[in-house]
This record gives sequence, C-alpha cells and structure tokens, in this order.
Amino acid sequence: MEMEMGLLFPGKVLVFFFFFFSLLFLSLTDIIVATLGPKQREIDRISVLPGQPPVPFNQFSGYVTVNEQDGRALFYWLTEATTFPEKKPLVLWLNGGPGCSSVAYGASEEIGPFRINRTGQSLYRNKYSWNTEANILFLESPAGVGFSYTNTSSNLKDSGDKRTAQDALVFLLRWMSRFPEYKYREFYIAGESYAGHYVPQLAKRIVDYNKANSHPILNLKGFIVGNAVTDNYYDSIGTVTFWWTHSMISDQTYQSILKHCNFSAEEASKHCDNAVSYAMNHEFGDIDQYSIYTPSCMALPNKTMQIMRLKNTLLRRRVTGYDPCTENYAEKYYNRPDVQKALHANTTGIPYKWTACSDVLLKYWTDSENSILPTYKNLIEAGLRIWVFSGDTDSVVPVTATRFSLSHLNLKIKTRWYPWYSGRQVGGWTEVYDGLTFATVRGAGHEVPLFQPKRAFILFRSFLAGKELPKS
Repeated sequence: MEMEMGLLFPGKVLVFFFFFFSLLFLSLTDIIVATLGPKQREIDRISVLPGQPPVPFNQFSGYVTVNEQDGRALFYWLTEATTFPEKKPLVLWLNGGPGCSSVAYGASEEIGPFRINRTGQSLYRNKYSWNTEANILFLESPAGVGFSYTNTSSNLKDSGDKRTAQDALVFLLRWMSRFPEYKYREFYIAGESYAGHYVPQLAKRIVDYNKANSHPILNLKGFIVGNAVTDNYYDSIGTVTFWWTHSMISDQTYQSILKHCNFSAEEASKHCDNAVSYAMNHEFGDIDQYSIYTPSCMALPNKTMQIMRLKNTLLRRRVTGYDPCTENYAEKYYNRPDVQKALHANTTGIPYKWTACSDVLLKYWTDSENSILPTYKNLIEAGLRIWVFSGDTDSVVPVTATRFSLSHLNLKIKTRWYPWYSGRQVGGWTEVYDGLTFATVRGAGHEVPLFQPKRAFILFRSFLAGKELPKS
C-alpha cells in the first residue's frame, strides 16, 4: 500500500498530507510542547534549594499548562531516584482536600526527600524517603492548589472530580513530552485522603485513554491509596463507629447520630447537624482528629475552620490533610521569594500567599462521586495492582470506614488476615484479596508516612515489588 501511495503522490505532497492529517489529531499546543520539551526540562532543573543539604539525585520543578483557554497550569516537583533512576519506576503522588498541596504534605512531611526545620530556614534529609525506591513526581492539583493557578477566577468555584482527573491526564501526557525518558516506564499513582477519589479516577482515565490509543505512553501498572475517601454511605457509618468504639463520643450521641443522620442524603438534616456538632464541640475535646493519640499542635490556626472541615468530612466526605505544626513550617518556607525562585514557582505573581490547603476549593467543590467502588471494580478487571492502607489512629477517614466500604466489593480472599512486621514489631495487619490488598499501619494517623515513616516505607517497597507484606 505504501508503494502504491508513493506512485500516486510525489514525496513532498506525501509529507504535506501527513503533516496536515497529523494536525487533526494533535493540538498546536501539544506540538509545541513536544518540540520544546527537552529545552524546557533544563529550564525546570533545580540547582539547589535554599538551606538544602547535598543530595545525589536530580530535581526538577515548574509548570505544565493543561488548559490554554482558561489559563490553567499545574505545578510539579520531580525528585529522581537516589540511585539508578533510569531503571526505577515513576510514581505520581497526589494529596487530597479537595484543595490540599502535595508539596506541603507529601513532599515536605511524608514521603519526600526533605523535611523543613522549625524556623522555615533550612531542610534536612528524610531517612525513609520514597525516592530511594522510585522517581517521585509531586503534583499540586487541581488549579488553585498551592502554586498551581488559573487565569479564570471562576475555575476556583467550579472545580470538581471530573475536571481534576482530566487536567491530571493532560498534565501527564504533556509532562512526558518534557521528560521523554519516562514514556513507557513502569508507572504508579499514590495518594491519600480525598485522593481516594483522585487516584482511582485518574487511573480510570488512563486505562480508557490507553484503550483508545495503539501506542500508549503511560504504562500504568497500579496504584496505592491511604486513609482514602471511598464511599459516602459506608465511610460515614464507619467513621461514627470509630468515634464510638474509640471512646470519643458517648452512647447517647452515637445513638443520636445514627437516628438522625441519613448518610445517603445529599444534605444533612438540622437534627443530624446538631448531633455531629455536639460530638465535635462537647465530646471530642481538644485533640487532633487526624491522630487521636498524639499531642495536638497549639499553634494551629483558625479552630473554626478546622471544625468546618471535619463536619464536611462526615456529612459530605470532603477531607482535608492532617494539620500538625509542620504545616506551619511549610508555609514559612514556601512563601520565601528565594525558595519560589529556586523552584521556578509563582512565576506569574499569584495574588495570594501560598497555603497548604485552599479553603475556597473545599467550599465550592462542584462534583464528587458518591462512591468509588464501581471504579475499583473496573480497575480490578483491568488487572491493575491495587493496594489500600489505613493508619489506625485517624478518626477523619478511619480504618473502620475503609473496611466497611471495601467489604462491599465482595472480593475473594487469597491470603487471610495476618499481622505484618517491621523489624520485631507488628507493623499492622493485612488481608490479600483477589484483585486488591488491604493493610493497616499500626500507630499511624491520617498521614501514615508522617507518623510511621519506616512502616510506610516497608509498605511502599512491598507494593512496588508486588509482594505480600512480611510475616515475620
């Protein structure tokens, strides 16, 4: 056929037709991105961050435009693997919220290579950084989170699950043009909290995209999520059950919530709202709901906003990140002009301070799936490696919520419930199903790697290897 075409059309005409029809499938922006990718990669290279100790790996950060019409651009930070990065997989990390920053949480107090000192002036190494096992890509998503921005202010009040997943897919495809060595590389997605929506939804977009393309560049192998928002109804029942079984609320309040709250309803009744508010304001006490057995930070700002976030958690399943004092150190550090310059961040002069979470996005989130369980079923059928884990001292998206939700997948048990080990200590408990692994992390709050970094590292390493957690 090629020879026949060659006889019918001169060479230059063939080139013209090829280019013309290519334009039908590629946007002008994508062509520009592909052409300028390697050059932009070098522009994004981080030489050194203020106060950073020496490191043996490369770092890159910057912006990728995901929507030209509205001017939406997402900020990323890539920390390559400490050894043999060319041989190790790529892992995308997403924090939840909606509206919380992967730079503030994932990168700076969980799985990233650095921790921020109390003064916000310098960094120190994280012994259990996940980039010893993989190349870690942190993404601030959606637009309006952290350094990610939109030139269309209404976007901040009409964000939702669907746009977030679509923008993340566009980001990955365009980012791969900038970093072509990661095309076809073994790829995983990880996250926590409301990323219990983001991660499976993005995975589903990628699976669908790959089906529609003969040579897909995103070699998605699986995902892992922690303390993940999963199903409105079952999560809510599981959360109230955790409060009661962990002596956070009285028998009377527990019965009152069960009596007055219809967790299937879109809006909570006044009686339900009153019952939940009573529990939070009069029975919880001054504890950190994201880690009920550790001291709460006395420097936490805006107690009213914290209560509002937690009420949204139960009644609308909109969950923010953990709020320890380390969040304050991040806000000091990332608002420094020299830090922003080193990160190639805030290049457009965003008219507000960088914050760990955006309360605007939390307040105006427009679409949120009631249940991610159908998405899990699709992705299990697609053959992805799926792990779900829970820190067992989190009362916001607790282990009981996740277990109630996952039980309704009705999966066949492959390896029965057993304790797994970190050194000589029980690291948690796990059960392996046909298509999904569930694990708890003992003594960890909402941000598992913050409270139990070694145990979280063992969990991640086992996930990447596709091996069950150690039994001894």
